[in-house]
Amino acid sequence: ADRGAPVPIRPLLSLGVQTSAVVAMADDGGSTGVLREEADVTPPGDIRKCLVAFAKDPADPLVRALKYRFAVARDHALGNLLLAALEDATGSFPEAIAICEKLVDAQGHVYPSTLDHVVLSAQTQDGRILDGQAVACHSKTALAQVWLSAEDGPPRPYEPALQAIREADLIVLGPGSLFTSIIPNLLIPGVVEAIRASRGRVLFVCALADVQGETWGLTAREHFEALTAHGMEGLIDYMLVHSKVPLRAESPATGSFAAISGAELEHASTSDLNDDQLIKGVRPISISYADMLAIQSRGPIVISRNLVDAEQPTWHSPFALRDAFQNVIKLSRARRS
Repeated sequence: ADRGAPVPIRPLLSLGVQTSAVVAMADDGGSTGVLREEADVTPPGDIRKCLVAFAKDPADPLVRALKYRFAVARDHALGNLLLAALEDATGSFPEAIAICEKLVDAQGHVYPSTLDHVVLSAQTQDGRILDGQAVACHSKTALAQVWLSAEDGPPRPYEPALQAIREADLIVLGPGSLFTSIIPNLLIPGVVEAIRASRGRVLFVCALADVQGETWGLTAREHFEALTAHGMEGLIDYMLVHSKVPLRAESPATGSFAAISGAELEHASTSDLNDDQLIKGVRPISISYADMLAIQSRGPIVISRNLVDAEQPTWHSPFALRDAFQNVIKLSRARRS
């Protein structure tokens, strides 16, 4: 689901790991899109979600208030408005983030990957060109390729984000929207180079479920291939995939899970679907034994686990993620020594 960016934060914090989030800046949907268009601010939505995930006490009334959406204010989240106002007041988006980190007593840092106002464009598998992150996310067919543009040439990286990547022991990509949330970070000049320069291991957490849109019908192997096609060839050490059954030569199916109604799904491409359409429009992302071998032949170790949250079956279980992260950290140490 599209709450991707903040998902790994709390499981990593619970392991006592010093954690930072690098956030893509291509969001132009929903209330963030309105703020971008009308107030010319840096998109605050995904930054706000990560700040809330880093909060020392998620139950603190101030932290909860940052998520409040106000019907009287065109459904803007208070945290988005606060970041936009602080950016205007200080003249600096990083300064706005730093103030909010103090407010929520953040247990880690949130970095935008660029401060430039970028636009995401996409080409679909059937050759259509789509402009804008929200439009690409709602694509009727899966995307094949995405790219970023800024007003005056290629977007410039935000150096502290590159530094955080270079210094990391573990770089986690995902879970989240493949083409509109994960890959846009990789398209900022310098980010893939920072990953290459890092001594850390790279873990790709593949999404669990497909809600009809940008990755509709793509297998886990095709998710991996999309990353390699956008600069990550040879750089992914581990890939975490959902499978209800152990992947063996004789068990090609991953098992399915019951789709849930739209009320609980926070994903841009479901906004105009009713429950009946949604149940037809959600399916697990499949991985076969042959695909696992094909991925492993290109470098990564594939870790397959049952990762589903029992209460919200298209979301990762934070407990399953925590265990998987712990496993990867142990494996990384073993491989290094």
